[in-house]
Amino acid sequence: MTTAEGVSATVAVAAAGGQPRPDMSALAFREGVRVTAEDDGVRVQSPWAAFVLGRLTDGTRAAVHRLAGEPVPPAVLLAGCTAAERTQVLRIVDRLGFLITRSVLAQDRPLARIEATSRTASYRPVSVPAQAPLRLSKFALCRSYSGAFVLESPLTPHRVLLLDPASRAVVGALGDCVRAADLVRAADLAPADVPAESVAELLEHLAGAGFVDVGEWADGQARFAADEDEVLEQWDFHDLLFHSRSRAGRHDEPFGGIFPYEGRIEPRPAVEPAPAGPFIELHRPALDDVLAADPALTTVLEGRTSVRQYGEEPMTVRQLGEFLYRTARVRSEYGPRPDQKMPYEATSRPYPCGGAAYELELYLTVRRCEGLAEGVYHYDPVGHRLRLVNENAGDRSAMLYLASVATGGIAVPDVLVTMTSRFQRLSWKYRGIAYAVTLKHAGVLYQTMYLVATAMGLAPCGLGSGDADLAARVLGLDYLRESSVGEFMLGSLPAAGRDGSAAAPPADWRAANDPQWTDAARALLDRHDG
Repeated sequence: MTTAEGVSATVAVAAAGGQPRPDMSALAFREGVRVTAEDDGVRVQSPWAAFVLGRLTDGTRAAVHRLAGEPVPPAVLLAGCTAAERTQVLRIVDRLGFLITRSVLAQDRPLARIEATSRTASYRPVSVPAQAPLRLSKFALCRSYSGAFVLESPLTPHRVLLLDPASRAVVGALGDCVRAADLVRAADLAPADVPAESVAELLEHLAGAGFVDVGEWADGQARFAADEDEVLEQWDFHDLLFHSRSRAGRHDEPFGGIFPYEGRIEPRPAVEPAPAGPFIELHRPALDDVLAADPALTTVLEGRTSVRQYGEEPMTVRQLGEFLYRTARVRSEYGPRPDQKMPYEATSRPYPCGGAAYELELYLTVRRCEGLAEGVYHYDPVGHRLRLVNENAGDRSAMLYLASVATGGIAVPDVLVTMTSRFQRLSWKYRGIAYAVTLKHAGVLYQTMYLVATAMGLAPCGLGSGDADLAARVLGLDYLRESSVGEFMLGSLPAAGRDGSAAAPPADWRAANDPQWTDAARALLDRHDG
């Protein structure tokens, strides 16, 4: 059932001349929709779409204009309409369903309003047995939104505006498992008189739209289908919310590269000014030397693997300089280019980046590197230099310890690369996707580092987690302005090669598509390193 069909069902009951129970829901256009008269119809204008409805009768035009006012019950909406006009109104409601809200009323006062957040949104209010156990879905959240208190969930393309203390009290009570009948009776404790029928109607809408779980009793215990759903069980609340909000389809928030702060807030610089203090110049490799020494791209791709052990001799500062030069240096700076929808300065670097924003910064926690003292350093991608930002041994140990924990205690990195994001560099341009984009950037930088380290005969390993609070303290950062989003370990390759690639494959190894490619590539890399 589409949203329009759900709204139409309410209208259809009234059009048929009766309802099986008192229906407290009311209809209205959502905020931002305007209705103006046309020659033989009306124009419905909204921020999302515009419709011209022509060849309307007087009764139908009047009904459409009623939708532009306060929420009205279906019977009021259709007042004075002939049977043919009721059918015409029904079709209009079908067509404009995304723009129409449904409200639960209590003595003509709105308790809650349900808005669609997707053009294809749909739900049907469900019957809630009086003795059924109810609870708020674990994916539901309440927040302040445009001056209202709203209920939202990544499970549903709807939001519920809680417009009255009574509706907010009902949602609050659903934080615990409660019987529907007890909750309806408890409404008498609300600040104003609220009929039990209104509370029941609200519960039907909340359950139908996916905000409330309706369960059943078994051996005196409440059981909910959501608890036995293997798919839902494996979603964490924040993961599903992040997924639903960082892609289109389930919300109506501003989205994409819309430059929401242009002209009001200055963008962050294309290159963050390097910290003050003495610096260490790094080796700059010659392109001809790199081309002559590097293995083929396919050899690197096939031979790449995560290495969590290191050689007896550490990597050198010369190797570290080449690694950073090939993965993260600034190749050029350019812009702004307002005529190309890039009203900010940008840079070019070896890895791809959305909008050429390059918001990622690199910090290196060094335990073991020939020619470089232990410490925590910032990498200057323009000057190709390292600057010491923290020489506290305890802070350095804490960073390395957490990196080791992320490997299950297998390794302590020789060099830990911490990737931080200058968040506002992205959010100045992007709405709704800025954090998702910075994680994509961290991923492509991981791959770039893997390939370069493999080509150089180093031991690379990306990590799946880190401590952003610890990193902010150790690196001297403002958590909300710049914070860690990725970690990468680097060191010298052990004598055994890439995770013992010359050894026999594991007993449970099952060949698929040309696994010999990898074996051959690693053999080539081992000979190349030797």
